Amino acid sequence: MDKDKDFDVVIVGAGISGAITANELAKKGYSVLILEAGVKKSNNYQSYLSYLDTYYNNMVKIPNSPFPNNPDAPQPLVTDAQQIVPGTPDTTGYFVQNGPQPFQSTYTRSKGGTTLHWLGTCLRMLPDDFKEKERYGTGLDWPISYEELMPYYRKAEHEIGVSACVEDQTFHGVHFEKDYVYPMKKVPQSYLDQKLGDWADGFEFQYEGESYEVDIVSTPQGRNSTPNPNYDGGKGYQPVGAVGNPDLGQRCEGNSACVPICPVQAKYNALKTLKKAVETGQVKIWSQCVVTELTYDTGNGHITGVKYKKYKNPNSGKHKEKKISAKRYVLATHAVENAKIMLASGLYSTSGLMGKNLMDHPVLLTWGLAPEKVGALRGPGSTSGIPTMRGGDFRSNFSPFRVEIGNWGWNWPDGSPFTQLNEALSTGNMFGDDLKQHMFELNQRMFRFGFLIEQQPAETNQVTIDPAYKDQLGNYRPVINYDISDHEIKGMVAAKEFTKQFFQAAGIDDQTQYNPTAPGYMYNDGNELWWQGAGHLAGTHIMGTNAKNSVVDKNQKCWDYDNLYMIGCGSMPTVSTSNPTLTMAAITFMAAEQLILDLEKESILV
Repeated sequence: MDKDKDFDVVIVGAGISGAITANELAKKGYSVLILEAGVKKSNNYQSYLSYLDTYYNNMVKIPNSPFPNNPDAPQPLVTDAQQIVPGTPDTTGYFVQNGPQPFQSTYTRSKGGTTLHWLGTCLRMLPDDFKEKERYGTGLDWPISYEELMPYYRKAEHEIGVSACVEDQTFHGVHFEKDYVYPMKKVPQSYLDQKLGDWADGFEFQYEGESYEVDIVSTPQGRNSTPNPNYDGGKGYQPVGAVGNPDLGQRCEGNSACVPICPVQAKYNALKTLKKAVETGQVKIWSQCVVTELTYDTGNGHITGVKYKKYKNPNSGKHKEKKISAKRYVLATHAVENAKIMLASGLYSTSGLMGKNLMDHPVLLTWGLAPEKVGALRGPGSTSGIPTMRGGDFRSNFSPFRVEIGNWGWNWPDGSPFTQLNEALSTGNMFGDDLKQHMFELNQRMFRFGFLIEQQPAETNQVTIDPAYKDQLGNYRPVINYDISDHEIKGMVAAKEFTKQFFQAAGIDDQTQYNPTAPGYMYNDGNELWWQGAGHLAGTHIMGTNAKNSVVDKNQKCWDYDNLYMIGCGSMPTVSTSNPTLTMAAITFMAAEQLILDLEKESILV
């Protein structure tokens, strides 16, 4: 044991949840150690630029392409996903996939976590999302309400530096305190967004005997725009630039590389919060420390320490096994890794739900050619969306969905513009000015929808471990059992019908074609469907009202272990239709507040 070290709290994971928790504790004077599995990176900008070099040199442009492969702390890649052969586990990537469907989402095991490559969408959940079971008879209810989370949403929006317009976000019951404004003004909606608004003016979606009014609204963004002078009662907001070079990234420059990496860090990442935490002098970050298990006292459910493997060279497999203890412990490694550590430690739950209810947003993609140039491949990946089908009584019958309007043409569904370039060269025999003009005309008309389908919690969708599957350091690889329910499939069918009606109204030529051999392909009652992962992992240690229906309480404190918190999206009982990072940050602020109260109470008792 590292007896020369004395910490109040040990946090496992240096992503946004770990960073927020550490910073909140540090401001109160508590000593914090963060154990991070990824390679050591300093907070100077030159280190960040090495990620950019890796991205530029990588022929495959996927979310984790800027971040070098690390055999000692492996991470899933979207290219790993394969169609599942029944009865045969797919071991292609880091995940061991048991099916019946492939789990197609990823996360980043580096300091800063998945915020290094997230899109930056910062939507609040709907009030009804917190009482889904009560209202619609589907999903689960949260042990907290929208109103209870409102002050923590404000804290999260401040920490991330959200750019948005309150008036645009008041739909499906979403509301704000009087005079509240976001830290920064909304990121301007793209020319594409504006043209779609013109073409679809007056359009209503007709489905199953109901009519739904369609609006195109701006999307809250975790990226720097124009600071709002009215924020915080007129005090305004100061954007945070790049870590190590704060003069960069004060405003979004429209580099069109938000996923996988913002070159100037105008988009928020957790390195910014970690920097503040470390500067307090109360927080230490030990990188290249892969946590293997928690030790505990079987008599009283008290965690006694954290075991981890310290490595120097990620390619050698050589390491030293160590242990550290503290007063409190926080697992903040994301939904899959949190569950894996608990299972590897033999720390199950009274509810039997540890590792269960794994969720994501299955994303259905549709695409077409607009009737005129719409300025594709400019600015952030998405600046607007359609919230029409996020809420409503139909949720009893099929999954709701949010429509993301993609600004980057067909790059996600078919790899444009490279796919079209290859076709023009190989089959069109084009070259010179003809090729340039063809590519310009084609790519500037490309348009894409992404439908984020709410996935219902299901205990059969789960993370498990198996001694037969371990990584280079001898640590467990996650074994994933995953499927898509009829409720979600019905939502996808509705999304396809939405596309058909909207494209007809807007004069868009539907170019959607699915590959039957692609992972996520389905054929359902005459409907071709194809979904991909959104990277929005949730569930596995859900919060609830008691130890029998959940793993953690509303403050993300484990029911069964009195000094352990499991924080992050894994605590979410439902995933709703909003990208989960903002809500994860909000519930993290809530958890940190309770953790501080716990420590203060212990100090008084001593």
